[in-house]
Formats: sequence, structure tokens, C-alpha cells
Amino acid sequence: MENQFVIFKLEEEHYGVNIVTVESIIKVQEITKMPHVPDFVEGITNLRGVVIPVIDLRKRFSLPQTVETKDTRIIVVEMNGVMAGMVVDAVTEVVRVPEDNIEPPSPMVSSVDTAFITGIAKVDKRLIILLDLSKVLTGAEKEHLQAVVA
Repeated sequence: MENQFVIFKLEEEHYGVNIVTVESIIKVQEITKMPHVPDFVEGITNLRGVVIPVIDLRKRFSLPQTVETKDTRIIVVEMNGVMAGMVVDAVTEVVRVPEDNIEPPSPMVSSVDTAFITGIAKVDKRLIILLDLSKVLTGAEKEHLQAVVA
């Protein structure tokens, strides 16, 4: 069996999310800053009449900040009933990966802070870190974001 993943870049690493969870991929649009939200929440944006929170994955993953480029995108995902946008450096491709090319994450790098890593895909000569974006936020953070957009 094969899985399809949307591949994106942060820094020089490639990450993948299951295409089933991706609602859309959009160019960065106007984001309204919100008070009293975690540092990694950029704010909210209006996506076709729906207000969604926007999360900077660089900040969430404690990566150095960089300037927005023409390739910067927002991946809109559904996380347990909540729509949210994830800012990434670039979306590069959609790939099909056979199940036997996916390995579970190493227990050596697994922690509460990396619970959103679901596996490592071997595609050509690259390793792609597979993510479950619904686990990028803690339960309390998700509730906080729901309250922000409500």
C-alpha cells in the first residue's frame, strides 16, 4: 500500500504530511496579530470566509527565523476539527511512498516534544521526516486557539 505526502521544506530539511489532512496550500496572505497567544502563533487570517489561526512551524520547531520569500507557503490543515495554517519555507512536491519505505522514528530521538513525528520516509536518496500536524500542538494549545478564533 502507498501513502501520498505533501513535501515541504524548513531550513534544509524535507518534511511530509499526509495529503488527506491537507485542505489547501496558499501563498502567504495578510495575517492579523493576536494578543496573548503563544510565540509560534503568527495570528489569524481569513481563508474564504473562515477565520483560521496561523502557526509558524519554524518557531514551533525552534528553528532560526528567516525572511519570507516568494516560495513561503501556508499549508492549511484540519487538526481534530480545527482548521489551521502552517507557515513553511516552501512546498516542493507531492510524492507516493510505499509502506515498506517508511520507518518508525528512532526511540533515541523520541520525546514528548517530538510526538508529532510519525516516521521517516526513504524517497530516492532523501530522508523525509513525516509529521502528524494534529499533534504539533498540545491539547491546551488547541483549546486556546479555538478560543482565539471563536
